[in-house]
Amino acid sequence: MIEIRLSDDAFSHDIAPLTRAFFPHEEVKCVTVPYAEPTAVPDSIKERENLPRFIVLTADTGDKLIKIWLSDERGRVVRGERVPTVTRPETDNDRDEAFLAWKRQYKNELKQVLYGILCDYTGRELPWGSLTGIRPVKLALDEIEAGASEESVRAFYKEEYLCSDEKTDLTLRIAKKEADLLSRIDYKNGYSIYIGIPFCPSTCLYCSFTSYPIGTYRKHVDEYLAALFKEIDFIAAAMAGKRLSTVYIGGGTPTALDEDHLLRLLDYINNTLPMDEAFEFTVESGRPDSITPGKLSVMKKMGVTRMSINPQTMSDKTLRFIGRLHTAEQTVKAFHEAREAGMDDINMDLIIGLPGESADDTRHTLSEIEKLNPDDLTVHSLAIKRAARLKLHLDEIEDVMPTDTMEMQRLTYEYAISHGYEPYYLYRQKNITENLENTGYARPGKEGIYNILMMEEKHTVVGLGAGSSCKFVFKDGKRIERTENVKFVMDYIGRIDEMIDRKKQFLDEFGEEL
Repeated sequence: MIEIRLSDDAFSHDIAPLTRAFFPHEEVKCVTVPYAEPTAVPDSIKERENLPRFIVLTADTGDKLIKIWLSDERGRVVRGERVPTVTRPETDNDRDEAFLAWKRQYKNELKQVLYGILCDYTGRELPWGSLTGIRPVKLALDEIEAGASEESVRAFYKEEYLCSDEKTDLTLRIAKKEADLLSRIDYKNGYSIYIGIPFCPSTCLYCSFTSYPIGTYRKHVDEYLAALFKEIDFIAAAMAGKRLSTVYIGGGTPTALDEDHLLRLLDYINNTLPMDEAFEFTVESGRPDSITPGKLSVMKKMGVTRMSINPQTMSDKTLRFIGRLHTAEQTVKAFHEAREAGMDDINMDLIIGLPGESADDTRHTLSEIEKLNPDDLTVHSLAIKRAARLKLHLDEIEDVMPTDTMEMQRLTYEYAISHGYEPYYLYRQKNITENLENTGYARPGKEGIYNILMMEEKHTVVGLGAGSSCKFVFKDGKRIERTENVKFVMDYIGRIDEMIDRKKQFLDEFGEEL
């Protein structure tokens, strides 16, 4: 366990992920304590049964000096310090531009010092440098849209965040692609809708999404859809006058619904929302074992333009281990059936870093994907999420966790580029393997616009259904507010009026600013 002791916890949400990136299998805990410079680990701490493997102490002393010490259980101390380049303003107001500018700069300098210490201590560097957070491309996209040169953006990533040339180049490549795609639509005056269907055939080992087994909850599907339709009705009226840009149905696994329920859902969306305005209508089918010719026919008839068929891996052994009930053969069958149904924009998700896999497994998966020739390919690096079963059993399977995930990622990148796919969006997750990233690749014209709008926070995304979240982006593009729906299916059904009222109150107060 790593204990991070902070004299000021204002930056704990940035310091903890950066530390965790160097020690991905360690528990990391932040505590706030009075500042004291260590010279060695005190005997009193050594005598504790649960001694932290490392102790990181930081002194946040305003604009005078940043001081950090890393002290391990052997008493070794590594030091770093730096005089900040910006002076702290008098105000602590989070809406004040001067304060926010200072906070961003001070945070980055604090992380630079910590990053240098952790590099020295571990003998490792991270591909993303000191950059934390899930949207590394957003900074570059904002700068490009504001007219910044490619050279200045490149320098910013290298000097401010110590990013590698490889990741800086990838960031710029994606940011330019996103800027080009977004320039073709009036996204600033629009909004998107996410509809959550929280049912799955089974729960995967790595999953932490809102998901419940369809076999157990099948008798509640009618009640769930009735509640969801009420929420759709409200949003259709409340957002009248704004352009609906994209609709994305996710989960869970939306195609866990039977054919009749799927038809009811898609038909209701088409009859209630202004779908003729939407650029894109996506159903994340996900699990191949949930896809049937009848459901594919319904999707095509109801105007679905994009879908996902997600193998994650083409190794049956791994699929069984992670709790997916389908086989690689079923993935191939579902894909061919989708093509036969006329679906001409199919995404496939892969996960690198799954337990028991190696670079050879990645090569095998890519060779099987090559035969199918999907239109989009999204490559995820395994993230060990707190709410997933994988986190609970990590100690038991640590010896089969891959050690060559960087090689796996290199293979997927080279495969995508050599087969005519272009990276078009990228995001990261907490506790992601090797501090890597998830990258979406697409053939020209097949990019998922919802993915960009959602990830780069370019306009409001209204979340409907259990476990979903509304992300309201204000007109200035700088302020973002959220409203949440409850996660549990029965709570959502019973409290749907409360979920609608949360949105209504927010829109009544801030609607003119969106």
